[in-house]
Amino acid sequence: MEQNAAVRDITVFSGSAHPGLAAEICDYLETPLEPCQVRRFANDCLEVQLQANCRDRDVFLIQPLVQPVQEHLMELLLMLDAAKGASAGRITVVMPHYAYARSDKKDAPRISIGGRLVADLLATAGASRVLTMTLHSPQVHGFFGIPVDHLHALRELASHFCKDDLANTVVVSPDLGNAKPAAAFARILDVPVAAGAKQRFSNDVVRISAIIGDVDGRDVIVLDDEIAKGTTVIELLARLKERGVRSIRVACTHGLFSGDALERLAGRPEIDEIVCTNTVPMPADQRHEKLTVLSIAPALAEAMRRIHNGESVSVLFEA
Repeated sequence: MEQNAAVRDITVFSGSAHPGLAAEICDYLETPLEPCQVRRFANDCLEVQLQANCRDRDVFLIQPLVQPVQEHLMELLLMLDAAKGASAGRITVVMPHYAYARSDKKDAPRISIGGRLVADLLATAGASRVLTMTLHSPQVHGFFGIPVDHLHALRELASHFCKDDLANTVVVSPDLGNAKPAAAFARILDVPVAAGAKQRFSNDVVRISAIIGDVDGRDVIVLDDEIAKGTTVIELLARLKERGVRSIRVACTHGLFSGDALERLAGRPEIDEIVCTNTVPMPADQRHEKLTVLSIAPALAEAMRRIHNGESVSVLFEA
């Protein structure tokens, strides 16, 4: 493939976490996805070889931190080390999902803060900058000592919903912590916003005592940053039913759907649709007729092009 003049001297590699997304990004950029070989030795150690020239080039390594997270993290660190050792001019980690963003504070004695530790590891291994999307906690941005471009998928999600009649619609955030992006999403759609009053008692126990805002008789779009077990969404459904909402659709950026979460959510008759993006891979056997997966490859590719050409990226993540 002849390389696009706008991204000449760019070299893109993908780890094993989400090669499908990497291929989409490279198609958009009209640049090849270069081969990367990962080998496992008899002692279970990994070795990575980047099989294309990196010297003085603008190298992008695409690897979301998805299950198995530790395996993919180690693979990414080895890719960084290989690129640094190959005299790359600049190395950008394209990490659509940063799993350790949930570990952002010391909320118990003698507890680790994985979000900060992993940020330090990436920089130490050779990352020049990071391109990521919808961090679970925005303050994690500050854990990095290197530049971070923090995108969101609000426009992609809004483009899906704006095709419908939204005259009776309200956006609902499951908790006040997510109210700011929910409000930004509501502004794009030109609809009102509401939020749940949520308390988390343990990893599996969540209680939403009330919903702040007018949702009675409305069509609801529940917006969250990610859905893993679906515990919060299921608790929110109970409060929405009490308020007599007319319809419910659920949207998130990161559709993790661990265990049987997707099956449990899609099986709820009150949920009409579940919408997520492809920041994480979606196995074919986890698809459901109620699930819509939107591609964020164009947004990531455009950000990569702008980073490479020294152009502003902020226009892409301002709501």
